[in-house]
Amino acid sequence: MKFAMSMAFSDPSHWLPMARAADDAGWDLALVSDHVVHPETIESPYPYTDDAKPRWDAPTPWPDPWVAIGAMAAVTERLRFCTGIYVLPMRNPFVVAKAVGTAAVLSGNRVTLGMGVGWMKEEFDLLEQPFARRGRRADEMLEVMRKLWTGEVVEHRGEFYDFAPLSMTPAPSQPIPVIVGGLSEPALRRAARLGDGWISDLHTTDEMREIATRLHALRREAGRADEPFDIVAACIDASDADGYRRVADAGVTTLQTMPWLFYSGLTGDLQEKLDGIRRFADDVFPKLRP
Repeated sequence: MKFAMSMAFSDPSHWLPMARAADDAGWDLALVSDHVVHPETIESPYPYTDDAKPRWDAPTPWPDPWVAIGAMAAVTERLRFCTGIYVLPMRNPFVVAKAVGTAAVLSGNRVTLGMGVGWMKEEFDLLEQPFARRGRRADEMLEVMRKLWTGEVVEHRGEFYDFAPLSMTPAPSQPIPVIVGGLSEPALRRAARLGDGWISDLHTTDEMREIATRLHALRREAGRADEPFDIVAACIDASDADGYRRVADAGVTTLQTMPWLFYSGLTGDLQEKLDGIRRFADDVFPKLRP
């Protein structure tokens, strides 16, 4: 099993020392969340809570993911970085491809694009991108960006994007993995058909087992059952090595967590977070890794 540290809700001034600590302690992945703005009034329902309200309030910091990943990659050597998740159809595919491709080049291919189609119409409106049909547009955006990341002369004639031959450089020397978020059936199908993995919200181990089973069935339907597929999950009922083994048995390949929660709670103290990052690695990694 691999281990991912979530950077969500942490003070951005803490991110570089947290990344260095995770790199030194043997963590596999750092996850970076994404929002551009927080409208004072949000009428769009949040899909992951019972009351349809977001889990955060307006002062919560949301650094630009690719600027943040570039900064953290510069102070680390082996830690990978992934957006968890980046709202892809809220942007222009050329701008996204340039940012992600550049981050991949400068980090030594240590980035993964974790994408979803989003839920907040207000944010789409402010970024001047249509909210309707965002799923189909995201699918085509992935096709466009994968062409651009080759660095070759490419063209595209699609439903939403149409361009004559061109190239984008610098190009990464390896394919950029894409993992897909979302709980709807279209999101799971998108992950199975187009993604290299899937990323969860908060789930129980039993829920993850059901989702993993469905994803593998969809992978077989798509003819991709033999290809590598990463399932990144945060399980609310696993808090020790035995629990993480059950999570792995349920089909999860990468465990997502905030390790300081187990030692200092929801702390804002940097030193407590650094201690938690190291202690979790010492307590858990030797028991779950060969």
